[in-house]
Amino acid sequence: MGFHLAQCNVGKVLQPLEHEDMAEFVAALDPINAIAESSPGFVWRLKDDDGQSSSYVDIPGSDDPLLIINYSIWEGLDSLKHFVNKTDHVAYLRRRREWFEKLDAPTSVAWWVAIGTIPDVAEAYRRVLHLQDHGPTQEAFTVARPAPMPSP
Repeated sequence: MGFHLAQCNVGKVLQPLEHEDMAEFVAALDPINAIAESSPGFVWRLKDDDGQSSSYVDIPGSDDPLLIINYSIWEGLDSLKHFVNKTDHVAYLRRRREWFEKLDAPTSVAWWVAIGTIPDVAEAYRRVLHLQDHGPTQEAFTVARPAPMPSP
C-alpha cells in the first residue's frame, strides 16, 4: 500500500464570488485548475456538481457563505509544491490579499491518504479545523512542516 498527499485550503473571500471585485479571481479559476490538472503528480481535485471549481462547493460544518474551499490530491509533496510555487498559480497566490481576508488561524492543511482513497469534503474541512486546534500532527500538517509518510 502506498500513499498520496491530500491538500485542502479554505479562504474567506472579501466579497461573494458574484461580486464585480471578485471577477478577476473567478476568471482565473478555470485556467489555474487546468494547470493543476495537467501538472505532474496531480491525482484529483474537488469540483462542484457541474464540474466547476470547488470554490462553489458548500463546506459541511460551516455556515459562512464567504468561506470557500480548495481540495486536491497529489502523488506527493514535491508535485504539490511545484504546482503551487513554480506555475502561473504563484502569481495569483501572491495577490491573494486582493480577494481574501487574512485569517489568524492556519487555512491550509495536508495529510497522507492511501492511494485510491478520496476523503469527503467534511473530512477535509475537519482536518483544517484539527490543524487550527492542535497545530501540525500526523493527522493534519502543513506543507512547510510535513509529517513523514506512513510506513506501508
